[in-house]
Amino acid sequence: MKDAVRLGVDVGGTFTDLVALSQGRLVTAKVPSTPRDQSQGVMNAVNTSGVEASSVVALAHGMTVATNALLERRGARTALVTTEGFRDMLEIARQNRPSLYDLAQARPPALVPRGLRFTVKERMGPDGEIEPLSEESLNEAVAAVREEGVEAVAVCLLFAFAHPEHERRVGEVLREALPNVHVSLSSEVLPEFREYERFSTTAADAYLAPRLAAYLRNLAGKTGEAGAPALLIMQSSGGVVPIGDAISDAAGCVLSGPAGGVVGAAYVGSLAGHRDLLSFDMGGTSTDVAAIIDGEARPRRRPWSRASPSSSRWSTSTR
Repeated sequence: MKDAVRLGVDVGGTFTDLVALSQGRLVTAKVPSTPRDQSQGVMNAVNTSGVEASSVVALAHGMTVATNALLERRGARTALVTTEGFRDMLEIARQNRPSLYDLAQARPPALVPRGLRFTVKERMGPDGEIEPLSEESLNEAVAAVREEGVEAVAVCLLFAFAHPEHERRVGEVLREALPNVHVSLSSEVLPEFREYERFSTTAADAYLAPRLAAYLRNLAGKTGEAGAPALLIMQSSGGVVPIGDAISDAAGCVLSGPAGGVVGAAYVGSLAGHRDLLSFDMGGTSTDVAAIIDGEARPRRRPWSRASPSSSRWSTSTR
């Protein structure tokens, strides 16, 4: 009878690392990552470790595929559909941004350029519909999106977190007209108030989803052929989800790889009797730091101070 092996693989920009646990015995492997097809790096790590894929009973996978695609701007060509008058929300951002009055300050470009942002006539308010959704403007927006040949669309309408009816209708028409284009709705990705946070997160979800889906499906095919079980994908929260859930929540995988380091640091620290510590994870593309307080990495939703890196949905910060 073969040993039951629990296996974890982490793909970084430079190296791919594997750890396997079988009946208390630890097996590790480290191989160069394969940027053109990172799934091949995973299989190389498995082969190097000597672990039989058919003996694996649990396969957890963390990666920086989404992280690096975001940092290096290698995501999908993405469009944005929003409420008329709010086309520039991604550019305006919020008042607490650094160098607020410096007109010459260089800022990272928006994930969706202005030429790929389209509007529809509609308006929801706190109490519901103020202006009905114009089907004519919706059809015009869909035609414009089709003409641009995008791979993904982010739909972000005002107050959609509370009243998603208009946004769902826009998504329905887009998905019917463009079946091969990924559509992210803000009311599904991040149904919370504050437009910029919701818009930017949804834009990131749409921007990353096609790349992440292609990678994970490719990897799942290879691990399945080798006899390994279904993949469990680490999210930014530090937990794992089935591959389908990871694909449908691409924004939740932005810190998939770094989150593993934070969870591991908290666990090892607790074993050593240290419940308050800082983790430091330096990779080839990014460096991540997290504060672990009383044994837990606490998420923060408000932005960091001006002197600090931009925040994420996790306590880690990536630059």
